[in-house]
Amino acid sequence: MPSTKLRHALAGSAAQPPWPAALWRDARFVAAGIPLALPIWLAVTTPKTALVVLGVVLLGIRPLSSAQRARLRALRGVDVPPLLRPVGTQGGLVTALRTGVSWPQVGYHLIVGPLVAAGVLAVVWAGGAALTASTVFGWAWLMPPSSPVVDHWPKIDIPLTVGGLVLLVLLPRAVGLLARLDEALAVRMLGPGRTAVLEHRIEEVVESRAGLVDAVDAERRRIERDLHDGAQQRLTSLAMNLGLARRTLKDIPPEAMQVIVEAHEEAQAAIDELRGLVRGLHPAVLEDRGLDAALSGIAARVPLPVRLDVELAERIAPTVEAVAYFTVSEALTNVAKHARASRVEVSVRTAGGRLRLVVSDDGVGGADASRGTGLTGLRQRTASVDGSLSVLSPVGGPTTITVELPCVL
Repeated sequence: MPSTKLRHALAGSAAQPPWPAALWRDARFVAAGIPLALPIWLAVTTPKTALVVLGVVLLGIRPLSSAQRARLRALRGVDVPPLLRPVGTQGGLVTALRTGVSWPQVGYHLIVGPLVAAGVLAVVWAGGAALTASTVFGWAWLMPPSSPVVDHWPKIDIPLTVGGLVLLVLLPRAVGLLARLDEALAVRMLGPGRTAVLEHRIEEVVESRAGLVDAVDAERRRIERDLHDGAQQRLTSLAMNLGLARRTLKDIPPEAMQVIVEAHEEAQAAIDELRGLVRGLHPAVLEDRGLDAALSGIAARVPLPVRLDVELAERIAPTVEAVAYFTVSEALTNVAKHARASRVEVSVRTAGGRLRLVVSDDGVGGADASRGTGLTGLRQRTASVDGSLSVLSPVGGPTTITVELPCVL
């Protein structure tokens, strides 16, 4: 949590350098921040041009933030990342201003930086005063007899000396506290917050998931092509040769003919299974003729009357087409197996960048995705592309499955 990081930064690192080196390190760090706070001091001390100076500061927030990050990196060894740009956004002035500036940044440059600089200047002034007070015994005798110091010397010599020495002891600690406070607030306010980091990670996960879905779909298409053009063609050639041998070889023993007949039938069965496997991976008609023709092929194979209504007004991503195809295919398979329906209606529409699928039947109803039926697989398939699925299936029917998918990932 940021508050935890802030406390740790204020507490300091466990492995601190020796005291003189630590003081020099802290002093260099806070002193380097004074020039970066000068524009704000100019705005405060010159009311007539305050608005102009503040406007220049706001326009220069990004270079000022870059300078502060460079100061942290060079003098403290702390790398503060810049604000995160949303995944997939293109460059441009508006995008750059929107993604490179945040209100915590503005607050740091307008409030924290000037206050820390003022604290540094106060420490410098207090150091001079402490040095003067602690050495009062060395220079007081140089004062003329009429000086108030000489008049009050017995009353103020010891308190001034003790106070100056105490202040000299405390000032290095004040410098260290200012340095740690400046570092902690800079890390917290100049970099992306926890919410921004989590949002950016979610965007990256969503984009990587879309890429993974596309990669899986492309690999499935490749396997389908390899099976269709390779193994299926070889099995078809084998079945043709066995069929030719079965028809032309008449003078061989019955046992050998029986082996040829069985091999021919097995080859035909293997071809049918392979075709079903290829169709399950990725139907060629979907890629060649589109979603409408592919769904018509599904409807023709279902042992029920299917009324198919497809109206696609927008372009659909190939991956979404595949999800829509398999969703309708699995839904119709579930209807044929479990619904005891007499007819099915399938509606496919595109509107507002969304693809809407509605599969309804007049079966017995009672479908429940929570019971581990095929509806669970449908919901998982639609969720893989940021889609949604709803089921309305009262006992006694009818059942309506509604799926919404994005047209473009």
